Amino acid sequence: MSSSPSPAAPARKHFSMIRGFHLADVFTLGNAACGVGAVFLAMAYMASQSLDQYLWAAALAPAAFIFDVFDGRVARWRQTHSALGRELDSLADIISFGVAPAALAFAAGLHGGWDCAVLIYFVGCGVSRLARYNVTAEALSEGADKVKFFEGTPIPTSVALVGVLAWAAWKGAVGDAVWGGAWALGPWTLHPLVLLFGLSGTLMISKTLRIPKF
Repeated sequence: MSSSPSPAAPARKHFSMIRGFHLADVFTLGNAACGVGAVFLAMAYMASQSLDQYLWAAALAPAAFIFDVFDGRVARWRQTHSALGRELDSLADIISFGVAPAALAFAAGLHGGWDCAVLIYFVGCGVSRLARYNVTAEALSEGADKVKFFEGTPIPTSVALVGVLAWAAWKGAVGDAVWGGAWALGPWTLHPLVLLFGLSGTLMISKTLRIPKF
């Protein structure tokens, strides 16, 4: 007759998971928090049309980037690289540099049918880029401590897109006044500005573009 698991077993398992986190992971979670905050503020902006809320949302993108840089440096300094840390980093990056920029674009007025298709493509490319990096990082590092180059542009480069959106918002070029205007293509509307997201996504999944990692 098998014995039932001890009530303390779940607690020990939970405690073991907590012990698996390192200082670098705290920075990674800070990255994710910035991304979630940007999404919330983008939604708040759509309700209130408060420029301050939009600019604060955009400002969280470089803040997330700073957290992203420091989590890697702290991990190397403390020599605490782990599979958990790598997965956390990817999950945080897709929020802060994939979903959040797409949400900011949507809030800025890029919400036509074709716009949404391009933004979904952009986020999908980001997910694919991160998944590919995770499964090829060991091979690309060639036995070194870190990867020597990126295949395709890293997803944090989307901070540049957020910068463009923030500048447009500051100039009042959002909503009906968004830069580039709007094109009616078949049943849906396309704002040409969204094509920057399509280009960014395509560069992320490129296998021929190699960027040295410093």
